[in-house]
Amino acid sequence: MDPTEQLYESQAHGWQRGLYDDIKRTLRAPIVNSIWRIQMFHTPQFLRYAWGQLKPVFETREFAAFTVSYRDTLLTAVENELPGYDPATVDLAPSAFTELQGQLATFDIVSPRLIVLFRLMDRRLNDRPVGTNTEDAGEAATAPYPEWLDSDRGRSPTMLSQGEARAAMPDTLAGNFDEMVPSIYRCLAQWPSYLDRAWDDLAPLLQSNTFQTAQEEALDLADTYLDRLVYTPRVDPTSLAEMGFDESTVSELQDLFASFNSIGSEVVPLLPVYARTVEASGDRDALTFPGRQA
Repeated sequence: MDPTEQLYESQAHGWQRGLYDDIKRTLRAPIVNSIWRIQMFHTPQFLRYAWGQLKPVFETREFAAFTVSYRDTLLTAVENELPGYDPATVDLAPSAFTELQGQLATFDIVSPRLIVLFRLMDRRLNDRPVGTNTEDAGEAATAPYPEWLDSDRGRSPTMLSQGEARAAMPDTLAGNFDEMVPSIYRCLAQWPSYLDRAWDDLAPLLQSNTFQTAQEEALDLADTYLDRLVYTPRVDPTSLAEMGFDESTVSELQDLFASFNSIGSEVVPLLPVYARTVEASGDRDALTFPGRQA
């Protein structure tokens, strides 16, 4: 399954367009990330089925609380050393800087959602369980996601092509990605003066033991959320076989999500950090996630 082959929103029609719109509404961000676009290109009927199974995972108050704690876990670790930029410090016109802020706000929103998606699908496609620790599940486990949280604060991301982005990125960053440039860098490469400055400033911080520990804690929070699920999406191999998906399709999906989970665990937690450098990060304390250590 070639991850560079994707069905973009501009190419989606009929039920595919409707599904994309529902993904955006549910995930509260004006973007259909590459993981969805790849599936729609290669296995559209799987995505049509899987989205119905996955959607409830992102609609509870407990998931909302997880997103807040996830963001705070990452930023608390580095905020005293984190650079902050304005238009002048990254050599951007105010209008360009405002667009950068809006697009980074969107990536800040999707970060916890992608982490949960990648880890959930990697588990279930390999027949590993979720919902193994529901003894103390409370009202938040099924209560609806608060309407006000992460509502209408991001802008639709625009991106360079794979080749254009790779050429515009710092060499030390581009060398991290052999096959596919992640969406965040295809976006940020539109503003090389920001990306060059931010990567120079952030690289040592992001490679520090402090941030690496924070990443591990944020990923542990995602696993805790999955362990507390009171609903089990039927995207395991047995369920998929019962729905008529053949072994080769399941095998390709296993490889796809294993790859995204591996790469995503390194890249996706950086999204709130980039957003924080331009004051585009979201709420960090409005809700309490029960899996967060005091």
